[in-house]
Amino acid sequence: MRISDAPHEAAPAWPAVAFETLPWRSAADEGQSRRAALRSRGLYEAAVPPFIANLPLPRLDDETAAAAEDAVTALGRFDGEVGAVAAPFSAILLRSESAASSEIEQLTATAKNIALAELGRGSGKNSRSIVGNVRAMEAAIDMANELDASSIIAMQAEILRDDQPELTGGWRKQQVWIGGGYSNSPHTASFVPPHQDRVPDLMNDLVAFATRSDLPAFAQIAIAHAQFETVHPFPDGNGRTGRALIQAMLHRLGVTRNVTVPVSAGLLRDTAGYFEALTAYRAGDVAPIIRALAGASLAAVVNGRQLVTDLTAIRVEWERAASARAGSAGRRLLDVLQRQPIIDANLASDALRISARNAQGGIDRLVEDGILHKIGSAERNRAYEAREVLIALDEFAARAKRVRRG
Repeated sequence: MRISDAPHEAAPAWPAVAFETLPWRSAADEGQSRRAALRSRGLYEAAVPPFIANLPLPRLDDETAAAAEDAVTALGRFDGEVGAVAAPFSAILLRSESAASSEIEQLTATAKNIALAELGRGSGKNSRSIVGNVRAMEAAIDMANELDASSIIAMQAEILRDDQPELTGGWRKQQVWIGGGYSNSPHTASFVPPHQDRVPDLMNDLVAFATRSDLPAFAQIAIAHAQFETVHPFPDGNGRTGRALIQAMLHRLGVTRNVTVPVSAGLLRDTAGYFEALTAYRAGDVAPIIRALAGASLAAVVNGRQLVTDLTAIRVEWERAASARAGSAGRRLLDVLQRQPIIDANLASDALRISARNAQGGIDRLVEDGILHKIGSAERNRAYEAREVLIALDEFAARAKRVRRG
């Protein structure tokens, strides 16, 4: 059973999105066939989302309310468990969330390529985009207690900084749409967000809603996310920024304090159900998106707990295999490798605050112990990988995509 198809009582209405008719004039008619150009002209309908800053939360049906409560409990318990362990799991979980959020947007890369991109080594546009999403998640958490329009703009800027910096720095100045293939107009789109002139006021309203202190936390997070995706305030990067907003609000509201729970990995189980829940929200029903995020959170906790178990087992094996003495560069690098599974002498030097020569000595010892493996045949600026960690991360990603059937 998909989350969005689960039987439930109808929740009291939330105001549905209205629509307005607007004229469309495209500068992209050149190069199109006459028929295509005619289809891309004329009036179109754009959404007019309601203002929600001061709205009361609709009464939730028992199933949805229970799902939200279970999600908060599971997220808090996982955050406490992992936060209490003296291991660098926070960084690896944040990277896993960023990769999963990017995959929802069809941006995929192996754990190895993502780690290489973080090291500044060529690994493809997708990997760079995912690294941008890592930065956005970090920014979201850092600015969680100062959530406002500028912090949301900063999150999106981190996502597109490397490849599309011209699309950052503020709200969009043009009409965007979702779906419709490669059409140069919104006429065949599945959903047309509001006209750009409406975006600033809608985003100020959304921030006011997101920073309220009188609402149940999980429902507030789900509704804020759905409203963000409905407004679609940027020319690109909206999905990833909207899911970064989820993490910011989880931290702001105290649901999580220590780690980034990879909720997007839970959404990957059923992306169609997730998008259907967003559509239901626009029709005035908040329950499906609350249930979708609740189910994703529970799945993320299960998957995240398995990843932590795998990484813990790897660390135990490393401790047995490592010949370096306690406190040495080689032994101290074991912590670095669990948050950054591909390193070079410069990264190791910076992480341990030692000379590059001593860092290389520690790396060489771990190579001898079979913990690190050389990448490529170059002698200068060589990188090294902790293969077991990369395998664990790829297995985490594979589990996230296994759809659970009811």
